[in-house]
Amino acid sequence: MFQVRIHGRGGQGVVTAAEMLSVAAFYDGRHAQAFPSFGSERTGAPVVSYCRIDLRPIRVREPIADPDAIIVQDPTVLSLPGVVSDLAPHAHLILNSSRPLAELVAEPWAAAVTTQAIDVVPAGEIARQHIGRPLPNAALLGAFAGLTRQVSLDGVEHAIRAAFSGAVADANVVAARAAYAHVATSKDQSRVAAG
Repeated sequence: MFQVRIHGRGGQGVVTAAEMLSVAAFYDGRHAQAFPSFGSERTGAPVVSYCRIDLRPIRVREPIADPDAIIVQDPTVLSLPGVVSDLAPHAHLILNSSRPLAELVAEPWAAAVTTQAIDVVPAGEIARQHIGRPLPNAALLGAFAGLTRQVSLDGVEHAIRAAFSGAVADANVVAARAAYAHVATSKDQSRVAAG
């Protein structure tokens, strides 16, 4: 089973990201579940959502404590307790930021990170360019597909079109493709910088 935790803030589509990820997995012929966890339901409040992907039916229902991947939609949540502290050495950490990786890992939160699989994706900037707003969720799912191969880019595109319609769907698909291409060209550079 591959377990994903998505962190961000209210209004960024954190819950929608987990739902789209589960739909992408279903499209690819896998089992999946997605569910949110949040306190006060207001824009800007920290939000966490979860997604599990497996080849077999998923019976477990509790929050994910040992994720195989963490997607951080808003880097301001990195310093909050529990965001990156339980990330396993083999796990992926996918960060939405336009800042260089070396600058990000120099911050205090990085002391708790044991993985070398840290990838920085300027998903907010990609979204702003293609969608007109810095909503990083679809772009980060494209990056996730490229980095983990747990879902296909086709699956992500299908999930986006299931969640949105018309020009909004088209723009989010283009953003996901751009982020997928971004990680394909920069994956090795980010890993070298982290090590």
